[in-house]
Amino acid sequence: MANRDALRAFQARLAGRLQAARTSAVTASWLAVEAGDANYLFPLGHAGEIFPWTPPQSVPYTEPWFLGVANLRGGVFGVIELAAFISDSAAAPSERSQAHNRLVAFNELLEVNCALQVDRLVGLRGIEAFTASHAPAADAPAWLGHSYTDTDGARWQEVNLQALSQHPRFLSIGA
Repeated sequence: MANRDALRAFQARLAGRLQAARTSAVTASWLAVEAGDANYLFPLGHAGEIFPWTPPQSVPYTEPWFLGVANLRGGVFGVIELAAFISDSAAAPSERSQAHNRLVAFNELLEVNCALQVDRLVGLRGIEAFTASHAPAADAPAWLGHSYTDTDGARWQEVNLQALSQHPRFLSIGA
């Protein structure tokens, strides 16, 4: 008898949670990072594991933004300097300490063994953290999403990691 009551209570709680999930507003969630002089948002569904800075082994005859390959938890990952890739410039040696640098791997579902080097993790952000949204320019790359303005007036650029992982320039690391 007690098991039946416990089962009914569990089913009632589960039904309540499902109903609440259906009626609540869906909010987007991002991983907020800094790279170079800009702020970026990665959709949580596209971002994978976050690793501490691991100096990559350089690879000759590659684009300047391709820093090399690194062993991350036993897997070999290509390391891209996000700020240099976006600005399409050579990776300049940072005068800042690399103590805050992180490697953000792509979600394994994207089937790309790649990690983006970012200068600093800022945290998680939801849509409620922003006061304005702007669609990307017509000539913007497909992997750039909306830009958002937060309550402090800072601009945040969404980066669609799935679209980025399939972009021809991103896949062509040879110089």
